[in-house]
Amino acid sequence: MIALRLSRIALTKSVALLFTLIAFGNLTDYGTNFAFVQHVLAMDTTFRSPGVMWRAITDPTLHHAAYILIIAWEAATAVLLWAGVMRLWSARGGTAAAWNAARGPAILGLTAGALLYGLGFLVVAGEWFSMWQSREWNGQASAAIFLTFIGLTLIHVSAAETE
Repeated sequence: MIALRLSRIALTKSVALLFTLIAFGNLTDYGTNFAFVQHVLAMDTTFRSPGVMWRAITDPTLHHAAYILIIAWEAATAVLLWAGVMRLWSARGGTAAAWNAARGPAILGLTAGALLYGLGFLVVAGEWFSMWQSREWNGQASAAIFLTFIGLTLIHVSAAETE
């Protein structure tokens, strides 16, 4: 059982590090990914079909607000995941009930991460803002990779243990 628990801790720690580095990168190199958010919201590299262009957001203030929200979501996800890692580490030698009880922050953090990449990038950016149409500013492949990693970790950590 300890090997399974260590596996769950290691994967959660990996996702925590991923979100820490993503948030850090977005803060220290704000302009690079801000350009991504700006182009996706403006829909300026899509097919520009009149049937969907009414969805475009071209106000730079709203671009910054959306990007700040994304960075805050990433940072909060990282904090939840690190709290989850600490709780899981503390419960690694305990009973199944103690282990199951300790999973809460990790499950919340993994869910927050899955929502960012699933709902935020695939659904909202990908479909609502037609990001899939852009050759230059299409983050769907990266989002799918992150979502797969996060989702597999969430499934692994969420599996309840019995005595």
